[in-house]
Amino acid sequence: MGAGMKILIADDESIIRLGLKAMLAEIGHEVAMASDGREALKLAHQKRYGFAIFDVKMPFTDGLEAARALYRYRPTPILLLTAFGDKELIERAAQLPIQGYLIKPVVEEQLAASIEVALRRFEESQAAAAKTAELEESIETRKIVERAKGVLMNGGLAEEEAHQQLQKAARDQQITLRQAAESILKSKGKP
Repeated sequence: MGAGMKILIADDESIIRLGLKAMLAEIGHEVAMASDGREALKLAHQKRYGFAIFDVKMPFTDGLEAARALYRYRPTPILLLTAFGDKELIERAAQLPIQGYLIKPVVEEQLAASIEVALRRFEESQAAAAKTAELEESIETRKIVERAKGVLMNGGLAEEEAHQQLQKAARDQQITLRQAAESILKSKGKP
């Protein structure tokens, strides 16, 4: 498991914060504590944490909003913690970029297992997001290259010759095929 992580916890009940801190320290983690979501976000802007555990119902900024804001600022694996298991709350939590939802009281074994699963789910979601971005970039590059080939073909070249000219321009200028295509589109006034 991700032993030795820096974990940010936020709960408005000091007894819960201290209990979580003791459990997390017992399994080898460094813990920072906040008494509400606003304080947790302030801490998250000052230091990078490898994991966050937020109580759902806290004053000022609740755990749901804090989770949303933290993830937007810096994607982080997040567990939500609550004494309430009502359907509406669970539905709202399911709409957030969180990796788990624990109902109080939490025991050390449950917490350790939940952190392990949450870390794996987070890594999987980050890998999927990176792959999606890579595929979108590849599609966009292909579109740009095809448009540049079209410009060259309008100038009288066959498709294969247009592609070869793009490749040669990229090699000669030591740039990517996309950059060569963008250069041709720009020079021909076609964004």
